[in-house]
Amino acid sequence: MSPIRRALLSVSDKTGLVDLARGLAELGVELLSTGGTARALSAAGLAVREVAEVTGFPEMLDGRVKTLHPAIHGGILARRDLPAHEEALARHGIGPIDLVAVNLYPFEATVAKPGVGFEDAIEQIDVGGPAMIRAAAKNHEGVVVLVDPAQYAPVLEELRRSGGTVSPDTRRRLALEGFRRTAQYDAGIAAWLRAPGPPAVPAAGDALRFPPVIHLDAERVTALRYGENPHQRAAFYRPLGPALGTGGLGALRQLHGPELSYNNLLDLAGALGLLLEFAEPAAVVVKHTNPCGAAVGSDVAAAFERARASDPVSIYGGIVGVNRPVDRPLVEALAGIPLEILFAPAFESDALEELRHTKKKLRVLEVPVGRPPAGSAPLEARSVPGGLLIQEADLVGLDPVAVRVVSRRQPTAAEWRALRFAWKVAKHVKSNAIVLTSEDQVLGVGAGQMSRVDAARLAVMRAREHGHKLGGAAVASDAFFPFRDGLDVVAEAGAAAVIHPGGSIRDEEIVAAADEHGMTMVATGIRHFKH
Repeated sequence: MSPIRRALLSVSDKTGLVDLARGLAELGVELLSTGGTARALSAAGLAVREVAEVTGFPEMLDGRVKTLHPAIHGGILARRDLPAHEEALARHGIGPIDLVAVNLYPFEATVAKPGVGFEDAIEQIDVGGPAMIRAAAKNHEGVVVLVDPAQYAPVLEELRRSGGTVSPDTRRRLALEGFRRTAQYDAGIAAWLRAPGPPAVPAAGDALRFPPVIHLDAERVTALRYGENPHQRAAFYRPLGPALGTGGLGALRQLHGPELSYNNLLDLAGALGLLLEFAEPAAVVVKHTNPCGAAVGSDVAAAFERARASDPVSIYGGIVGVNRPVDRPLVEALAGIPLEILFAPAFESDALEELRHTKKKLRVLEVPVGRPPAGSAPLEARSVPGGLLIQEADLVGLDPVAVRVVSRRQPTAAEWRALRFAWKVAKHVKSNAIVLTSEDQVLGVGAGQMSRVDAARLAVMRAREHGHKLGGAAVASDAFFPFRDGLDVVAEAGAAAVIHPGGSIRDEEIVAAADEHGMTMVATGIRHFKH
C-alpha cells in the first residue's frame, strides 16, 4: 500500500470539495485540478496545480477536452508493481496520480427538467470524467477513486489513521462504486437517447421501448424496518435515469412522523396513482392499496369530508392524500382519526406545526402531485420468480372517440359527471373491481373478488353499511360484465348509470339488461385491470 502523494480533483458537484482538498493537503498530497474545481480550491486558499500546466495543453473545445491526455491517464493507469511502467513514466516526464476524485456532469438532473433542449442535454454528457473513473477503478491497486462526496470523510479518516495509505479492501470497494456509477450514468444516457424529451406512446412491442437488454439502475434511498411482514427484510430504491420515470415517491420528503415501512410505500403508491386522476381539489383514502374513499370538492377540506364519509370505518389506519396544500381547516377535519400517512404537494406552515403537535405518530409527506407529460408513459417493473415483468404505466383516460352510449337511454349531464368520476376510481381498484359513486364521492367499492357478481354484491353491501343512498348512483366496472347477474345486483340497489369496457360475447344480453332496468350504459373500449 503505497502512500497517496498526488491527487486529481475534478468535480461538478462541489459538496465537500474544500474539506477533502484541505485534508489531503494537510497530509502532504499535491493537488491537481481542472477549471472550476481549481478556481474553487484557489479561492479557499489551497495550493493547486492546473491540469493544463501538467499536460502542456489548455482546456479546449469549450471544455470538452481537459483531461484526455497521456500525462493524466498515464499517471492513473501505470501499474506500480511493473518496473517497465515506472520507466515509461520517467522517460516521458509523467508523475503518478494516486487518488482521483471525480463526479460527473449532472446529465440525469438536466434531462429530468421539463423543457430541456436536445443540445443542452448533449452538453451535459461527461466524457473525460467517466474515462478517469474507469481508469482509476481499473488500476485500483495503485489508485483510490472517489465518485461521491459521501466517500470523502471516511477515506480522509483512513488516510489519517494509516499515515497516508488506503487498504486494499477499501480500494476495491471504491472501484466497485466507480464502475457502478459509470454504468448508471451510461444507462441513463442510453435511455434518454432512445426517446429524447417526452416520447410518443410507442406501438406494443416497439424494440426501442423494450430493447433486448434493459438496465434498471437505482440507488438505495433507505433501508426499511422490514418488508410486508417482520420476517422479510426490505429497502426502498430510487430509479436512476428516465426509464422508470422521475418524481413520484422518489421525490417525496418526510416532514414529520416515524420512518416509512414497506407497506406504507405500497399504499402510498396506490393513493398517489388515484390522486393524479383529478385536476380539481380532491382527497383520496387508501387501505391495503385499494381506495376506500375518494371525493372532489370546492377545496381539499370539503373533499376530505366526503372521502371520509365514503367509508368512515376503513379510514382508520389508512393513507390520506390531497392534491392541494394542506391548510388548518383540513387539519381540523382530521382530528380524532388515526392515520398512517397524510401526503400533499405542500403544507402551510401553521397546518404543519399543528400536525406535529397533535399527531405524533402520523407520517407527514410532501409528494409532488403531477402527471407525466402528455404522450409519455413511464415503464413499470415488477419482479416475478426468475424474471421481471415490464410494462408502460396505465395513463390512458377516456377516449371521446371510443366511448359509446350503448343503451337506449342517454346519460344526463349529471350522470356523465358521475360516470367519469367512477371510471377514474375503478382504474385504481384491484380486479375484479366494481365502484359505486355519486358525481363527487365514492359510495361503495368491491375490490379483488374472484367473480364480478361478488364484487358488485360487496360494493352494494359496503355502501349500505355506511348509510349511502344508491338511487341514481353510477357504477364502474374495470372490465366487461361477462353475465347480467352483476349488473342486476347494482341495478336492483338503485344504480342508474353504468360504465364498463364492453366487448363480452354477451354484450347484447348485458345491454338488454340495462335497458330493462331503465339504466344508461356507456362502453369505453378500454379495460383497466389492476393485478
